Amino acid sequence: MGKETSFLYLNEEDMIKAGVLDVAHCIDVEEELFGLLSKGDYVMGGDKHNAHGIALKFPKESPFPNMPLDAPDRRFMAMPAYVGGRFNVAGQKWYGSNIINPQRGLPRSILMVMLNDADTCEPLALMSANLVSSVRTGCVPGVATRYLAQKDAKVCACIGAGPVSKACFDAIALEAKKLEEVIVCDLFLEKAEAFAKEMSEKYHLKARGTTCLEDAVKAADIVSVAASSVKPIHIDDTWLKPGSLIIFTGRGTIGQDYYTDAKIIWDHAPMHEVYYDEHLLLPENERFVNGIGVQIYRMMYEGKLSPITEATSLGDVINGTRSGRESDTDRICFVTGGLPVWDVGYSYDIYQNALKLGLGQTLKLWDDPYLN
Repeated sequence: MGKETSFLYLNEEDMIKAGVLDVAHCIDVEEELFGLLSKGDYVMGGDKHNAHGIALKFPKESPFPNMPLDAPDRRFMAMPAYVGGRFNVAGQKWYGSNIINPQRGLPRSILMVMLNDADTCEPLALMSANLVSSVRTGCVPGVATRYLAQKDAKVCACIGAGPVSKACFDAIALEAKKLEEVIVCDLFLEKAEAFAKEMSEKYHLKARGTTCLEDAVKAADIVSVAASSVKPIHIDDTWLKPGSLIIFTGRGTIGQDYYTDAKIIWDHAPMHEVYYDEHLLLPENERFVNGIGVQIYRMMYEGKLSPITEATSLGDVINGTRSGRESDTDRICFVTGGLPVWDVGYSYDIYQNALKLGLGQTLKLWDDPYLN
C-alpha cells in the first residue's frame, strides 16, 4: 500500500489573506535568507549550484506558424532552489512574460511557485506568485537599506515610476527611519508626479516628480534604480554624494571613476560569478552588454576592479564576515539580480501562514500511487 499524497493550492486571494503583502515581515524573511546564502545553506541550479535559472527564449524567425517569436521581454523561465535553515524546502518559480499582456488585461508576467518536500519530493503547495515576486523584489532594497544606508538618510530618489520601483520604495521607506523626502524621476512627468503623490500620502513625506535625472540623484542619500527602460540609466559619478547608497534593481551604469572609490556589495556574488563566466563564453562583441551589473563585470575583465571571486555579498555583511558601511562618507553600490532562494523561502513562509489560517484548496495527487 502506497502513501496518499496531496498538496495545497493557493490562489492570489489566498496569498493576500496569508500575508504576502506584509512588507515589514518580508524584509525580515529576506534578511534571514541572505544569512543562509552567505553560510552556504542553499542550492540553486547549474553545475556550480548558483544559477539564476534557465530561460526559454524564442527564435527571431520560425517556419512553424504557431511558434512564438522573439520580442522584448518575451520568455519563459524556470528558477529552482533548495533553501535550508528552518525552511528546508525545495521549490521553483516558473513564469512566462509577454510585454503585450497588459493590452489583454493581464500582468506582463504570470508567475507560479511550486514547493516540494526536500526529502520525499512530494508537492507541498502550488501557489500564485506574482505578489511573491513583486514583494520580495522590493524587500531586497529594504534589507540593503537596513545594512548599507546612512542611519540619518533623509532623501530617496526613485528612478522609474513603475510597479517594481514602488515595491522597492515601500521597503526603503520602512527601513530609512529618518526619511523626509522622495524624488521620483521618470521619462513621463505625469507618472513621476502620480507616484510622488501616492507615496507622500502613504508615508507623510515631502515628494515631487521630475524628468531630470541629475536633479534627483544629486539630492539623494539613497538612489533606487528600478526603471524598466530598454536603454540602461546612466548616472554621472559626480552626482552621487558622499555617504550615498545606490541600489541597482534595474539596469544602469555610472561613470567608471565611481567604482575605484565606492564599495560594491552584491546580493549574492557566487551567482554573479556564474553570470560572469557565461559572458566569457559569448563572442567578444556580445560580452558584458546586457544585464544588471555588466558594467562592473567588464571592469573586472579589464583588470580595473578586483575579480568577482573576491566580491562581498550582502549576506556576508549581515553575518559579520565582511564589512559594509564603515563611515558616513562611504559611497556604496548595491547590485541585485534576483535569486530563486528568495521566492522559495518567502513562499514557504506564506504557505505556513496559509496552513495556520486554513486557507487554500487541498488537491489530491493520488490515494495510492500506481507506480511504486
